[in-house]
Amino acid sequence: MTRREPAYDAVRRAGVLRVSRPGTEWLSTGWNGGRQTADAVYNVTVPDGWNRTDLDTYIAERLEQAGFAEASEHEQGQPDVGPALLTGAKQRDACGARCGSVTAYATAGISNPAALPMDPDEEGEQPVSAGDEQRPGYGTVNIIVGTTKALAPGALANLVAVTAEAKAATLLAETGYPGTTTDAIITGHDPTGEQVSFSGSGTDVGAATRACVREALRATLRAHYEGCNSELPNAVSDAPYGVSTEIRATVFQPAFED
Repeated sequence: MTRREPAYDAVRRAGVLRVSRPGTEWLSTGWNGGRQTADAVYNVTVPDGWNRTDLDTYIAERLEQAGFAEASEHEQGQPDVGPALLTGAKQRDACGARCGSVTAYATAGISNPAALPMDPDEEGEQPVSAGDEQRPGYGTVNIIVGTTKALAPGALANLVAVTAEAKAATLLAETGYPGTTTDAIITGHDPTGEQVSFSGSGTDVGAATRACVREALRATLRAHYEGCNSELPNAVSDAPYGVSTEIRATVFQPAFED
């Protein structure tokens, strides 16, 4: 890794990774996600046995404990805290990568893999019994991507898809699984940068994102599993919190009109 300052600066402190760039518009798939303009976003490691449900309060407490409470203020005087992701993976294993206009950061653990077999056992639709509740597992793959370009609204949303695709391809190659049950992504762009209409895999931004996600994710996986006693699960049954989608959906074609 070089020591040249990345366009999206990052620092780790007290189990929190802060990624910052003033005036960035972010799009998050994590807790309380969506679009938000803020100077920084966060990746927060939760402890073993964590069971808090007041997530806004918990995140605010963790940012204050880490000394990241110096957020800018809204006109109403409320802290302008950017999106935050939660994970069981340690921030000591966080890794970053940059290419062109893009910088990416990742943490990863695969104790809760989500397998998608192409020949599932069950015939027909079955109800999903796990419910809608999603909590950070002891692994989780969290990725934060930022570009210095100014992306069109659709291009910022598409960057989430490009990041997810790169994450799945990398994880399949490294672990055999496309993801975990709790993966999350934040993408960001600089509204004052050079205007870009598209972010697909064939564009400069999309290609750079794919490369950054691949390198950062592979590096953090190595750091995570070389630095602890756990091993990558060889099967979902070997993982403490893994799932496999063994149901089949019903296939149909939409109506056709001349």
